[in-house]
Amino acid sequence: MKASTIKSLITPSILALVAAATPARAQDHPVLEQLAAHHVVWDSPSQDMHGSMPIGNGDLAANFWVEPSGDLVFYLSKSDSWDADQELLKLGRVRIRLDKPFVRDGRPFRQELDLARGCIVVESGTGEDKTTVDFWIDTNRPVVNFQIKGAEAFAAQVTLEHWPKETYANRPTQNTDNAKTNTEAASLTLRGDTILPPEDNTIRWYYRNTTSIFADTLKNQHLGHAVGKFHDPLLNLTFGGLIAGKGLVTKDDKTLATAAPVKSLDIRIHALTAQTPEAAAWVSQLEKLRAANDQVASAKARPAHEQWWKDFWTRSWIFPEGTEEAKAVGRAYALQRWIQAGASRGAYPIKFNGSLFTVDGFMDKKGAINDFGPDWRRWGGCYWFQNTREPYWAMLYSGDYEQMEPLWKMYREAVPLLKERTKTYFKHDGIFCSETMHPWGLNKQGDFGYNNPEFYPTNAYIRRYWDSGIELSQIMLDRYAHAPSEEFAKTTLVPIADEVVTFYEQHYPKPEPGKARFTPAMSLETWHTAEDPLPVIVGLRTVLTRLLELPDSLSTPEQRKRWTNFLAELPETPVAEENGKKWILPARTFSQKKNSENPELYSVFPYRAYGLGKPDLEVAHETWNRRLVKATGGWRQDSIQAALLGLTDEAKNYVVTNATNPTPIGPKPRKPSRFPAFWGPNFDGTPDQCQGSVTLIALQRMLMQCNGDTIRLAPAWPKDWNASFKLHAPKNTTVEGRVENGKLTDLKVTPESRRKDVIVGAE
Repeated sequence: MKASTIKSLITPSILALVAAATPARAQDHPVLEQLAAHHVVWDSPSQDMHGSMPIGNGDLAANFWVEPSGDLVFYLSKSDSWDADQELLKLGRVRIRLDKPFVRDGRPFRQELDLARGCIVVESGTGEDKTTVDFWIDTNRPVVNFQIKGAEAFAAQVTLEHWPKETYANRPTQNTDNAKTNTEAASLTLRGDTILPPEDNTIRWYYRNTTSIFADTLKNQHLGHAVGKFHDPLLNLTFGGLIAGKGLVTKDDKTLATAAPVKSLDIRIHALTAQTPEAAAWVSQLEKLRAANDQVASAKARPAHEQWWKDFWTRSWIFPEGTEEAKAVGRAYALQRWIQAGASRGAYPIKFNGSLFTVDGFMDKKGAINDFGPDWRRWGGCYWFQNTREPYWAMLYSGDYEQMEPLWKMYREAVPLLKERTKTYFKHDGIFCSETMHPWGLNKQGDFGYNNPEFYPTNAYIRRYWDSGIELSQIMLDRYAHAPSEEFAKTTLVPIADEVVTFYEQHYPKPEPGKARFTPAMSLETWHTAEDPLPVIVGLRTVLTRLLELPDSLSTPEQRKRWTNFLAELPETPVAEENGKKWILPARTFSQKKNSENPELYSVFPYRAYGLGKPDLEVAHETWNRRLVKATGGWRQDSIQAALLGLTDEAKNYVVTNATNPTPIGPKPRKPSRFPAFWGPNFDGTPDQCQGSVTLIALQRMLMQCNGDTIRLAPAWPKDWNASFKLHAPKNTTVEGRVENGKLTDLKVTPESRRKDVIVGAE
């Protein structure tokens, strides 16, 4: 096998890490001592998968639980295991059973999620009569490590399990994007795993797509002429794995067992996703991947794994304290970062509706339990930008820039097809980004509609809703501001943002020269008929202004001329006035209210045209007071906007609600998740990624807000909360310190030259 091929199968950073000297243990940093207070510890097994703990390496992940019988069980997931219908499937379920049950009457039980070391440790018994499980997924290669140590010899059996096809019958159609009827939906996305014959004491299996909806999405959305021009990411996509362990021998094609009693057992699971012309080629890649992984034994891989997690936790932190509510918010902050890190370094962005941690027994907002299988997720396999964006906003202030790359990659690779769509539909240049989209950029099939003769989706909620491209540009501009990179700007930021701006500049007829007018349009999903919607006007003004502030070397003179001209053509921000008070409107004109967003407050977040240190703060406060929907939970961003407006009490109350109530927008489910950071069910199922991410963003902005060169600290921090923190600001700056009794202490700004840009408080 060529060395270049081996490298392609392993996380790139492993090449440097394997050669590095053994690092210090993860526990030797004071921040990790604080983090230990947020470890999740259980003193009893779980009844079922609703008592699972999440763990992942960014691409490969698991839900792990111990059943009352003593069986050790986990689901395996991977970020790129798409089936032919573009639904994200589990790799499978693994069950490990010991002849001396792990859980026995009278034996102490302890299960701990060790955040600092990136592992789950389970103990049964005490002293010399203790059996220990150590479960970790290598951060530097796609390998699950499952290690058991017993005080006395034990026999074990490892089984690959699958769930019956019957669990997929009568599922809601929203989970199958190419289903036209309920009957058709019931026949889609059925498990079709291939279990390979036993060989060399391993279990090997895969799922392979022999069909794909990719071409159908193009044909149905009037782009059939382009089918051969673009890569189909689903056809022949194959994913699965291999289970092996020293001392394990084949029992049958899905079962391994110890040949004789052992006192320790090291089980490894190797996972692979690849597009290959035939299944045999995938099997060959899997064997080569295993050989490459096994060149580094678990014991030798462990220090680099723990160092990755140490670097992650010491890169950024917030530890609120002083009250029980503050501690609860701090725990939610740490656990949500754990969940994001476990699913954010794969081939695709985080799935907002469950990430890699869905399980069976879906619970809706009313508490009803529906068993559609562990692969089912509310709203299906497609991406919804309003939900997808929120984990990535949180990654800026925590400096987790590497974890943002899958988002950039998905949109970067979609640009050619999106340009083709604009040319075909509207005969002009640029791209518009759909709110609900397949990874290749086109609308979710059911939203576009079948046999739809128009170019606009039949789903009225997204018919002319294209704002995601503008906000994506804003996030990319912030990413560049935080850690300037010419390569990122030239390959991703400027090419995508320029295409988005070009679409808006060319798409709408101008009522008179030099005057842009955006109509017909929508103001988010809330106002279905709008002229000059606020998010479009303020979003474009913000993005164009910031594009023009980039170094001239990153764009062409022609681009800068177009940006300058279009910026001058934008309409004024729509504002109302009565009795001497002004407030921002969701659009110049608006009607047909259908959803519960507050579009006018997008001027505060995400576009930050109004806020502390900016003009007309009283206008923004009046807008906040007049907002139609006042709530938190799920994707609602009131907590973020309150922080940016310096409304400390409101921000505090909202983040406390989010952190302490998994279901603030609906009745509590009859059977809630045991893991304290599995939010939901709410708008988007369980575990919802929006509620935790909004909490992260809001807490960060309560501690720090950046505007140009200014770094404003503790602008909305409660006086009865203390905290230690380290956050990332623009210009490769980190700010570390402590808030104690309302005072900022122990301030450390790196580089020191940026200290002059720091101000404290809301004034």
